Amino acid sequence: MASRVGGRQRLFRHPAQTIVAGFAGAILLGTALLMLPFASEGPGSTDVVTALFTSTSAVCVTGLVVVDTASHWTTFGEVVILGLIQLGGIGIMTFASVVGLLISRRMGLRTRLSAAAETKAVGLADLRRVVTGVVTVSLLVEALVAVVLFLRFWLGYDEPVGRAAYLGVFHSVSAFNNAGFALYADSLVRFVTDPWVCVPIALAVIFGGLGFPVWFELRREIGRPRAWSMHTKMTVSVTAVLLVAGTVFVTASEWSNPDTLGAMSAPGRIFAGFFHAVMPRTAGFNSLDVGAMNDSTLLGTIVLMFIGGGSAGTAGGIKVTTFILLFFVIYAEVRGEERVNAFDRQVDDRVIRQALTVALLSVGAVVGATLLLMSLTGLPMGPVLFEATSAFATVGLSTGITFDLPTSAELVLVGLMFLGRLGPITLVSALALRERHRHYELPEGRPIIG
Repeated sequence: MASRVGGRQRLFRHPAQTIVAGFAGAILLGTALLMLPFASEGPGSTDVVTALFTSTSAVCVTGLVVVDTASHWTTFGEVVILGLIQLGGIGIMTFASVVGLLISRRMGLRTRLSAAAETKAVGLADLRRVVTGVVTVSLLVEALVAVVLFLRFWLGYDEPVGRAAYLGVFHSVSAFNNAGFALYADSLVRFVTDPWVCVPIALAVIFGGLGFPVWFELRREIGRPRAWSMHTKMTVSVTAVLLVAGTVFVTASEWSNPDTLGAMSAPGRIFAGFFHAVMPRTAGFNSLDVGAMNDSTLLGTIVLMFIGGGSAGTAGGIKVTTFILLFFVIYAEVRGEERVNAFDRQVDDRVIRQALTVALLSVGAVVGATLLLMSLTGLPMGPVLFEATSAFATVGLSTGITFDLPTSAELVLVGLMFLGRLGPITLVSALALRERHRHYELPEGRPIIG
């Protein structure tokens, strides 16, 4: 009994190890299920690398695929993918919320009180309510979006009732969890100007990418923006700015491109530009041919993918809070201020160091993977950098090179998706839980910068 209790204590002391093992187990289970003969069309079974790639992409809610989802997998295989998406999405949100609570328990009393006042966080006693809230909100939003899509597929595209319901559920779950898996070979290109399909999916992507802490607070303080925590203010404001700026940028950049927006009406171009600006947040659906976009648009999309969405949500990337926090660090340094302030609050130095660590290690991961993929494939830097960023930020957008990658490159992307999905969360939790106090101070040194 004592050893069992000790094992549990060690488990909660290192929650990051637990979630890594759990997600790895889910990926391996999904791989085994997708390798079953009746999971794929045609004779025989899917090879292990393709099954592993697809399972990783689903659990890590990425959306990159090496085979067409609709034509390669049977209904059983698609349902397995859908289950892995749901497991991965809810698992990430639940884990991120629970880790926040576990970290707060390791803090000193004064720090815990300050953090609770700032984030409006719930206590450890409400752990069950946190998990229940994540599951309830997820299923509710998915159900609402699924109903709208079902009606559109049924009444607007004459799909049979059962097929329309299946399409609605699959794309709703995929959208809310920012997965980007679609049951059409061209993703959502055929619906590029259909607001009854694209708007519900875009809203589900945005809502899923905000994160549970933001939902929880907005539900209580929706009419009192001044009472919002720094985290909620950062997430909501930066998300809004990036959506508007991304829409303007994509629309302007592709306005005259005959292979993307050029052949549409003006309202259609703006609508399609908005949808593409939402997807790098990090859903992976595309209503335009990404491979036909201008280089400037692809570069802008890479930036949006790398930033990602909100913390403790289904989105990937370095997160909008990390991005805006680094902006405030630069702003304070340019102004010569000793402390970093944001939204009428002073930012803790430890949070700044964590943000810098996550951002720089993420840059290193993407650059390193890009160099490795270039050496393995012989492809130019542009599409490879796009692919690496999409995998690390768990987006799923591609210029079209995924299907033709060699096995070695597919395995690199598998590792990158896993690292991108769990790396930032586990890194931040490990940094927070390894807080140490030095009992002495070293002499100050000032190296020359610049």
